[in-house]
Amino acid sequence: MTSNSDSWNTKLISDVVELKYGKGLKESERERGIIPVYGSKAKIGYHNKYLVKGPGIIIGRKGNVGFVSLSRGDFWPIDTTYYVIFKDKEDYVFWYYLFQTLNLNQMNSHSAVPGLNKDYVYNLKVKIPEYREQQTIAKILSDLDEKIELNNQMNKTLENIAQAIFKRWFIDFEFPNENGEPYKSSGGEMVESELGLIPKGWEILSLSNIADFLNGLPLQNYRPREDEEWLPVIKIRELRNGITDSTERCTSNIPKNYIAENGDVIFSWSGSLEVVIWTYGKGAINQHLFKVRSEKYPKWFYYFWLLRFLPEFRKIAEDKATTMGHIQRHHLNESLLPVPPQELMDKLGKSIESIFEEVITLRIQSLTLSNIRDLLLPKLMTGKIRVPMEGKNVG
Repeated sequence: MTSNSDSWNTKLISDVVELKYGKGLKESERERGIIPVYGSKAKIGYHNKYLVKGPGIIIGRKGNVGFVSLSRGDFWPIDTTYYVIFKDKEDYVFWYYLFQTLNLNQMNSHSAVPGLNKDYVYNLKVKIPEYREQQTIAKILSDLDEKIELNNQMNKTLENIAQAIFKRWFIDFEFPNENGEPYKSSGGEMVESELGLIPKGWEILSLSNIADFLNGLPLQNYRPREDEEWLPVIKIRELRNGITDSTERCTSNIPKNYIAENGDVIFSWSGSLEVVIWTYGKGAINQHLFKVRSEKYPKWFYYFWLLRFLPEFRKIAEDKATTMGHIQRHHLNESLLPVPPQELMDKLGKSIESIFEEVITLRIQSLTLSNIRDLLLPKLMTGKIRVPMEGKNVG
């Protein structure tokens, strides 16, 4: 890769594209079909007819102003969007990425209902390479996105498989017996417990028994000095979006227990209740979050049990009269579950453990690829990094 964009043409966006208004299509008006319907933030449903022959680019006009979507095939953009028409031969994938670098989300018109004024967009100047280089740049970025999407799809499949196995073995009690047959339906001995019938030899414990729940620190009291190493502060927003430019910072001089590493389980017990496997690198746990660990039980075991109890915990939080719903430690103590003997846990856990570790690995890989893409995107779009093409020197 080389740098130098002197050979690129500088143009107004209005010289290259026309922004057309989408057309309203209420959910009740949509017929069953495979044509994607796009709103101001990505796909919102399907229809049996298209408004625009694809492929194409959709940009949020009202609501999620400036959000850019890409349709590989025919599509229907509703009236909160613009769709892009090119005046000449251009690579639509290249322009999909280029629009993402133009900060369109910051171009709200000054009206009662914020929106994206097309004239603002038309007056932007951009440098544009010739068509073949557009294709080369687009392929680099789309290959990265396709790999990320493939990882995400594989992750979803693997986690669904692991949860299905977990339910069958630890809730339905159909784990393989010594003959490889489903325990309960093959006549395995069951005994009475607080939770009803459970396999003989199993015990009833609580979430508090199988894991330690360490509440985070009030990290607003741990701001870093100017010359001091710092850590990103993990709040509920970071559980959803990862570390961003708006993430707060704290001193790195905090007890090690309050630092999260990749693969740690974090549970937000207040506000928006979430359970996640953290994969965004080292960070500090803020108050209202539990860092969940166990010296005795495997990570997958308490993670999947937390997911099973999460709907119940959310219901408890919603029913509270306070402005910010939450659960309390006694709810963890009262959340009972069946636990197999350690020998059986170790035996059954081998299958789930390997799937669980692969999920974590794929998530970290996707984050690495996302960071590479985000680093390359503005440099490729401005020509600060040029991509050599076969038979042509672009340096």
